[in-house]
Amino acid sequence: MAEMEQLELNVQGMTCQSCARHVEKALEKVEGVREARVPGWESGRAKVTAESKVSDEELATAVRNAGYRAHIERRRPLEGHSAGHGRGDGGYDLMVIGGGSAGFAAAIKGAELGYKVAIVEAATIGGTCVNIGCVPSKALIRSLEAHHQAGQQRFRGVHTTAGQINWPEVIDDKDKLVDELRQSKYVDVLAAYPEVTYIEGRARLTGKNGVEINGKAYAPFRIIIATGAQPWAAPIPGLTDAGYLTSTTALELKELPKSMIVLGANAVGLELAQTYARAGTYVTILELLPRIAPFEDEEISIALNGYLEDEGIRIVTNFQASQVAKQEGRYVLTGTQEGVELTFDAEQLLVATGRRPNTADMGLEEAGVSLGSRGEVLVSETLRTNNPFVYAAGDVTGEDMFVYVAAYAGGIAAENALNGIGVLYDASYIARVTFTDPQIASAGLTETQAREQGYEVKVSTLPMEYVPRALAARDTRGLIKLVVDETTDLLLGAHVLAPEGSEIIQTAVMAIRFGLTVSQLRKTMFPYLTNVEGLKLAVLGLEKDVAMLSCCAG
Repeated sequence: MAEMEQLELNVQGMTCQSCARHVEKALEKVEGVREARVPGWESGRAKVTAESKVSDEELATAVRNAGYRAHIERRRPLEGHSAGHGRGDGGYDLMVIGGGSAGFAAAIKGAELGYKVAIVEAATIGGTCVNIGCVPSKALIRSLEAHHQAGQQRFRGVHTTAGQINWPEVIDDKDKLVDELRQSKYVDVLAAYPEVTYIEGRARLTGKNGVEINGKAYAPFRIIIATGAQPWAAPIPGLTDAGYLTSTTALELKELPKSMIVLGANAVGLELAQTYARAGTYVTILELLPRIAPFEDEEISIALNGYLEDEGIRIVTNFQASQVAKQEGRYVLTGTQEGVELTFDAEQLLVATGRRPNTADMGLEEAGVSLGSRGEVLVSETLRTNNPFVYAAGDVTGEDMFVYVAAYAGGIAAENALNGIGVLYDASYIARVTFTDPQIASAGLTETQAREQGYEVKVSTLPMEYVPRALAARDTRGLIKLVVDETTDLLLGAHVLAPEGSEIIQTAVMAIRFGLTVSQLRKTMFPYLTNVEGLKLAVLGLEKDVAMLSCCAG
């Protein structure tokens, strides 16, 4: 195996993000270069992972031929890489601690690269997503969405009537789906990879590449920590004694409560709040920050707030909880809003104030793995920890807690750990989706973030009532907002609130990732009577009055 190095280049002459893409492509064409990355044209930098045989002159020439100037400022051996290796103890090349999305992606990548791998799991195979996260929550959301539409939505001017929802049956159907997907997507998949061994037990690091499981010692060549995260409750007096629902236990209730307080108005809190409200529960959402969905674009948050209130959900923002008590079987929560004391009571209390990584009692810090203030594993751009034998991926790193990001990171961590090629983790372009109805889907920078970072921006906000598909579906809730760099014409951010917003956003993700200009998007054909056509209409809105456009015009 060739020796690998990491190089840093000073690049001059870049004036836009397209320039950065040109430099990346030019460097990647050099034989022996595995990856090239320009972290924003303003940085004047390029980071390259290449075989040690690649000369400074070859790289500088490639950049010069692309129309720019460069010189190499630093080159060093790739962290943790050597020309060849064997198994640390004659056993496993890679030990993955955690059997969820990141762990499975890492294990499969290791097997595909030809290595012997072990997955260690202390709980249920499949991790958060299939067991207690994405799959069960979205199954419930979809069931209640269909129930709500049957009772409320008008189609062709006719109102339909919905029957009473059978809550125990909904929960039972959800559980069956979870069982089916756990079997087909994890148990059966694992059986297809004989190179991967599944070990049940709790793992603890014992230093360097040492791991102890069920009293047995192992010394794999490399280790990946992929133990995920769990619900976290804010430290409110009385909360622990009173008890409360988490995002996990809220999915298990066999009896539908008449009322519920939801503490926290980010993705999890909003999704479950609307689900229970549509099932017939009177829901009150309490949020510490000034608005719900506080990390999304402000226009999106304000619009969603209105739609949820229209469905009968009570929303209180700027609320600081101070006390929780259980009185006569009901939860009583006291707090203040702008100095005024408020009290709420309900049959159930759901706390959705965030998640924290699962890193306790694993011997991580003793093994030289640094942790952050929330217990997250701190990693480099290549997902390596301070211990050169240990990498980490997924929610345990405390960032970008989405199942698809975890899978992406797991594959990168395995490739870097085993082959040392130094692939850089880049989640700058990922889509973020909140499965309310309408859905929030966003990518890139909000308008506020873009201005704070010094961009001169132009903004287009398109109400969904101008999208022909939304008109045909008799559902014009929502909007599409684009944030564009006025200097380079590049799309900096896209923010969607629409019934199927998650199906719209990926086109914007591709534009952001690959540096498409808004002019290029405008010249691209979008199929008529689709919601994604709204992206093109929003682009046209930067220079035209969309209300005056004919269908298919542009």
